[in-house]
Amino acid sequence: MQDDQEALEGRVDEPAATGSGLTPDPAGPAGATHPSAGVTGVADPPIEAMPAWVPRAILLFMLGVAGLFTARWLLAELQSFLIIVVVSLFLSFALEPAVNWLTRHGIRRGLSTGIVMIGGFVASLAFLVLLGQALFGQVSAFIEDLPNRVEDIEQELNERFDTEFDADELIEEIQSDDVQGIATDLGSRVLVLGISALGVVFNLFTIALFTFYMVADGPRFRRSVLSFLPTERQERVADGWEVAIQKTGGYIYSRGILALASAIFTTVLLEVLDVDYALALGLWTGLVSQFIPTIGTYLAGALPVLVALLDDPNEALIILVFLLIYQQVENYVFSPKITARTMDLHPAVAFGTVMVGAALFGAVGALIALPAAAVIQAIASTYLERHDVEDSFMSRYSGETDPKARKAASGTRKLRGTT
Repeated sequence: MQDDQEALEGRVDEPAATGSGLTPDPAGPAGATHPSAGVTGVADPPIEAMPAWVPRAILLFMLGVAGLFTARWLLAELQSFLIIVVVSLFLSFALEPAVNWLTRHGIRRGLSTGIVMIGGFVASLAFLVLLGQALFGQVSAFIEDLPNRVEDIEQELNERFDTEFDADELIEEIQSDDVQGIATDLGSRVLVLGISALGVVFNLFTIALFTFYMVADGPRFRRSVLSFLPTERQERVADGWEVAIQKTGGYIYSRGILALASAIFTTVLLEVLDVDYALALGLWTGLVSQFIPTIGTYLAGALPVLVALLDDPNEALIILVFLLIYQQVENYVFSPKITARTMDLHPAVAFGTVMVGAALFGAVGALIALPAAAVIQAIASTYLERHDVEDSFMSRYSGETDPKARKAASGTRKLRGTT
């Protein structure tokens, strides 16, 4: 009993003994935790400094975003100028083969460029004059004949529906204050149109000037561009430039030949049918059908059909049938032979390219889309290697049957039948 009491007193005195004269363990008793320690009793690691690349990455990201917004603003502000430069570049590609041909025959390059550009300008002006004359003549004839047509329609309506319709009363009701207001505003509208026409003339003059210098100083301009490239890349870029010139010029000239053929055949038919302004309508049909993909044929044929329809519906039907037949002959006979050595575009590719060009640059983009696609396709076909595709491989996915595989399969079936 006494021994148990002494042991109990010894246990009570242990904390005091521990606190007097002995150095306590810094970590405390086993199992104890420090207030700053984690749940497991291990101290948290010190906070590391930010990596040095993080501020640079943030700065580069901000500079990239600012650069994108700046580039977008510059493109929006310089869009008209960039369109002029791009149009001039493709025109120079189209004109350079003819200029090179004249230069090889002893004519100075500057004079050759002037001859080609003046010839193109005269031809374009003659086409516009003929087409304008045709349109003006047809509109004038339609306006002169309008009263007679209105009387015929009035008589037909009154006889068929037993009415007393009077066209003169309707015309008097239409002549209201609104019509007079439109006539009053006509002067201001003409002024706006005149200013717009001056802007178009200025842009055309600028394009002609850029095109002249790009063609006349073509070799010097090309040498200047190549001087910024290393020697090992100069030959590759020069070859690509030459391919772009050849394919663009070839595409334009092949389209021009097809347009001339279409214009000749259409003009002859219109002359035989005694349709007014046959030459202008034939030129319209040839140019529009060749330089506007997919829908150009229908736009080109609509005008001569409409003009003939005003005089004789039977003649309009004959013209429509002729245009449909000629389109098939051109697609399967003329076009493959003429475009075999130049550049031909798939109709879907051409139509998609025109849609993209129109979305980016409007009507001008639609016009330059075809030569741009020809250049891209030419460069891709020059520098990208193409490989043959096995017919047996394609037959698995397309459903097509390889003649060799079909023959082998038939032989296998025969062997199975004999066994």
